[in-house]
Parts: sequence; structure tokens; C-alpha cells
Amino acid sequence: FLQVFLVEKTGRRSLFLAGLMGMLISAVAMTVGLVLLSDFAWMSYVSMVAIFLFVIFFEVGPGPIPWFIVAELFSQGPRPAAIAVAGFCNWTCNFIVGMCFQYIADLCGPYVFAIFAALLLVFFLFAYFKVPETKGKSFEEIAAVFRRKKLLAKAMTELEDLRGSEEA
Repeated sequence: FLQVFLVEKTGRRSLFLAGLMGMLISAVAMTVGLVLLSDFAWMSYVSMVAIFLFVIFFEVGPGPIPWFIVAELFSQGPRPAAIAVAGFCNWTCNFIVGMCFQYIADLCGPYVFAIFAALLLVFFLFAYFKVPETKGKSFEEIAAVFRRKKLLAKAMTELEDLRGSEEA
């Protein structure tokens, strides 16, 4: 229930990034806790706290925010299909993690959460550079942000092409 009020106050992108970063730090703490568990008995508490924080940060950001963002990134026409594809991807990934986690844990041992940390870093960087803030913006404003980024990328590519032809 807290998320409903928090998302309107702080914004979708900032909550999503905070959730991803919190999960990343928690995954690193879980890895450290599991690696050092045989040396220090109190590391079990570090691991437990890290697991609880991982779940809390998931519920703050990557759990609910993708549902908000997908609905806001698409206009009325393609929105149902986009939500269906996003839901399918979400549940498919959940299924894969649920079915494969034990095998990956057996293979990686205490470093199993390092894989999650690496993936969370990639997700954080992608969201930081590619996902716009959608709070209080209409679909047209959000689409304009994507068009500006696309035009800027095209202009940079053309500029590099011009520089390359001058050197030849």
C-alpha cells in the first residue's frame, strides 16, 4: 500500500533505480555473507538481513514499477499488446529463475548471488540511460523524449560519418 503513495510522490524512474541499486547492494551483501559464513558465524545474520532488504527493494522498485511504466510508454492502441508481452516476459523470467536457481546454486556455490548482482548492474545502467521519467507526463511528451534521443543519436552518427570522410 505504501508503494501507491510513494510512486506518485517520488516518480517511477527514481523508485525503479533506487530499487535496482538496493537489490544490487543486497545481492553483493548476500554473496559476501555466504562466502564468509564458514569464517564468521555472525555472517548468517548479514545474509538474512540482505535477503530481507533484497525483497523490500524489489517491492519498492522492480516489482511494481514496470507495470506502471509499460502502461505509460505506449499509446492506447498498442498498450494491451505491450502489457501482454511485458507480463509474459516477467512471468517467463520468474519461471526460469524458479526452476533453475537450485542448479545454478549447486554450480556456483556461495557466489550464486554474484550473477544476480551482475545482472542488476546491467539493468540499472540500462534504466539509467534509456528509461525516461513518466510521472506527470502525457504519452506525447514521453514519445517526444524518445524522438529527441533518436534524432540526437542519428546526428551523432552522421557527424562521425562526416569526420571519417574528411580523414580519408
